[in-house]
Amino acid sequence: MHDLSSRHTTYHCRLDDKRALRRELKRKRQALSPYQQRQAAMALCQRLKRLPDIRRAKRISLYLPVNGEIDPTPLLPWLRQRNVEVYLPVLRPFSANSLWFVVYRATTPMVKNRFGIAEPCPRFAANRRHRLPAWALDTLIVPLVGFDAEANRMGMGGGFYDRSLAFMQRKGPAPALIGVAHACQQVETLPVEPWDIPLNAVVSDQVTVRPTKTG
Repeated sequence: MHDLSSRHTTYHCRLDDKRALRRELKRKRQALSPYQQRQAAMALCQRLKRLPDIRRAKRISLYLPVNGEIDPTPLLPWLRQRNVEVYLPVLRPFSANSLWFVVYRATTPMVKNRFGIAEPCPRFAANRRHRLPAWALDTLIVPLVGFDAEANRMGMGGGFYDRSLAFMQRKGPAPALIGVAHACQQVETLPVEPWDIPLNAVVSDQVTVRPTKTG
């Protein structure tokens, strides 16, 4: 049996080595075996089920994993049993790196986008009845490239979620934002950029961390 705890390595991230760290963390998650991926996905989802941010939500966005991302989809049967409406992020057409959030059901027609990620097809997504603005969601489960013990995050670098959730920088109602990753993607510390949208928590297959710093 694989020792999943042996995957954890810490790094100190400076601004000038952020790109190198992103490459290294992506390499680490892609190196996990199919068995490790399955075990991590099940452990992640057991942790997610215990979060109040998940348990009280009626409209949740999650994602379909690619390139070694930890898989949140084992959560789907549990969410549907609880009558939770599930949404997926979709690349918004004619817009610079921002997202729509489109309903995801067994009957939703799917295609692959330019990154090779499965998403609801453009014609389905373009129908306003099939999507919600981000502020109308209760909780978003988002993939991370890296995270630290303060729930600071490193994303893919495209800024899709930051642009789509920029309204959360202002005061007012906002969804809970839960980052998810493999335990091997935890680092010692990450820089915080002015445009970064803070997370409510990060959940991996081994830990759940919430920010302790406020303001």
